[in-house]
Amino acid sequence: MPTLQTSLRLSFRNILFPTDFSDASSAALPFAQAFARIYGARIFVAHAVTTHPRIFLPMEPVPLALDGEWCDAQGRLRDFLDCDALRGTLHEGVTEHGELWNVLDDVIHRHDIDLIILGSHGKHGLKKLVLGSDAEQIFRKSHCPVLTIGPRVAPPTESSAFRNIVFATDFSTGSLHALPYALSLAEENQAHLILLHVIPLVPLQHQESVATNAGTRLGELLPKGASDWCRPECVVRFEFPTEGILHLAREQNVDLIVMGVHKGTPFASVHLPWAIAYEVVCEAPCPVLTVRD
Repeated sequence: MPTLQTSLRLSFRNILFPTDFSDASSAALPFAQAFARIYGARIFVAHAVTTHPRIFLPMEPVPLALDGEWCDAQGRLRDFLDCDALRGTLHEGVTEHGELWNVLDDVIHRHDIDLIILGSHGKHGLKKLVLGSDAEQIFRKSHCPVLTIGPRVAPPTESSAFRNIVFATDFSTGSLHALPYALSLAEENQAHLILLHVIPLVPLQHQESVATNAGTRLGELLPKGASDWCRPECVVRFEFPTEGILHLAREQNVDLIVMGVHKGTPFASVHLPWAIAYEVVCEAPCPVLTVRD
């Protein structure tokens, strides 16, 4: 596995913040504000208005001025944009008619979005991300990274920073797509960066050799001189992946988990990598940054 020669310091210029105006959405907003402040980014607060006609007859479109659902959404968005968390931050609101993913995909391409930040209601999870049953599409379809704030995440303080970051990897190409983000955020915050590999069902007599080999592979992922701008550590644990990631996050008071999400191989369950990320996002005590391959 090739060693990265230099750290890749990334920049986030345009942040998409989807909202349904719920408490979960409001809880995630300070994280969007913090990213915008650090990177000088603009936040696009987006709300999709999905119309469900009660009768199935050919009809002319209702003028927006007479569309009660549209007018209500516009008013709620104005109130949302007036909150304290957005003061002093470049931002603008976007309200569009259409299915959720179609609206967000349009905003992503039109405004060159670098990062999506959203809140989650938690267990039963990505289908209950703040935007209703279609919101799982954000997690699965977005080609830009998604930072999810679950219900177990404490609100950030003014001094909050990502001081302890976990990058969880199974060494697949898909999971390694998230590595530059972990390295960049570790450099930005001079963080303790834990590179984690979790292996289930390894017989006790083989664990030492397996751990040595995996630890070497983790070390090869670090750029030369990484210890000059972060505090790297390689950790191998023998647990099921979801439990191993969550246990470490709680034990180390982790501020951010970074994971790649991918579909797996044709010979494995295509749902397994998604299921691991899904469980971590729902239960994590800190924000989770997922990067799709």
